Amino acid sequence: MAHDTPPRWDRKMQQRLTRGEAAALGELYDRFGPLVHHLAYRVLDDERGANRVTREVFGTIWENPDAYDPQQGSLRSWVAGLTHRAAVRRLREHEAALIDDDCEAAQEEVEAKIRDASAAARADFIRTSMPAPLRAALELAYFQRRDYRQAAEALGVSDDEARRRLRLGLQLLSSANVSATHSPSTPPGYGRSL
Repeated sequence: MAHDTPPRWDRKMQQRLTRGEAAALGELYDRFGPLVHHLAYRVLDDERGANRVTREVFGTIWENPDAYDPQQGSLRSWVAGLTHRAAVRRLREHEAALIDDDCEAAQEEVEAKIRDASAAARADFIRTSMPAPLRAALELAYFQRRDYRQAAEALGVSDDEARRRLRLGLQLLSSANVSATHSPSTPPGYGRSL
């Protein structure tokens, strides 16, 4: 399958949503609801706000299923992009209500907070979207504190393969910080294969 062709499920889901099938929205929620809530929470650090963003994102999808362009990436990436933009907008609105608009230092602090939250959300999205072998190697190394030899043994691969998986996984994660620094409004993973 070509890279610019979305998965079959994505196309069928968009068609079902366009026809107004409520069951399709339920399936989409079952599949992406946890991702949406998690990304929103990473940006907002607020459970109620994340719940509101989750409702807003699925409401937007229901009302505008044709806004998804399969040529730009997967449905998952599009949903993540909607979530990111909605959460950042809500964070900016919340922070603006708390600070005086004339205070430049406070505005810079808000923008830094948004960049940091965006990088963290993007890193989480990348980690959960990366191929399972890379994710498994990273989880062994960083969450279970295993060195590459122990990771290789646990994964049943050579030391060189374990190092390669760790290196590739770290390169993907480092793109979260680079992307957030250069373009904080870019939705996580939208329009690129991860």
